[in-house]
Amino acid sequence: MMKSVRVDKLPSMVGQEIGVSQWFEVTQDAVNQFSDITLDHQFIHVDEEKAAQTPFGGTIAHGFLTLSMLSHFAETGAGLVIDGTKMGVNYGFDKVRFIHPVRVGKKIRSRTVLQSFEDKGNGQYLLHNAITIEIQNVDKPALVGVWLTMLVV
Repeated sequence: MMKSVRVDKLPSMVGQEIGVSQWFEVTQDAVNQFSDITLDHQFIHVDEEKAAQTPFGGTIAHGFLTLSMLSHFAETGAGLVIDGTKMGVNYGFDKVRFIHPVRVGKKIRSRTVLQSFEDKGNGQYLLHNAITIEIQNVDKPALVGVWLTMLVV
């Protein structure tokens, strides 16, 4: 569940972790479905036998599949909304880096830190969230970035 705060609390939250999502297991079925919808059938994602012969040791999730999980992660604990929010929209990213591959069968989750926010006027607030997608029992993160979200209050 997303954390809800009053707008006057945002300044005190800058630089603070605002949430951690639940773990999500990356399955071969999810990777195959993502391959089908994006038409990206590179063997490292879908051919378990051939991918086992690579340095990855098996199939891996698409980086964009990992990135696309952010909306789910926000809903399961890593997101923040301002009290009275009418809607929030994905505003893009300032930066995204894919640091470590996610092996099929691993679990991932997101940690979010409120990096900054801007009052755009007319009840609009642009949140800059530093995100890290962790892989369970792996030292390096799968992904780091700054996710921008526009909230209309």
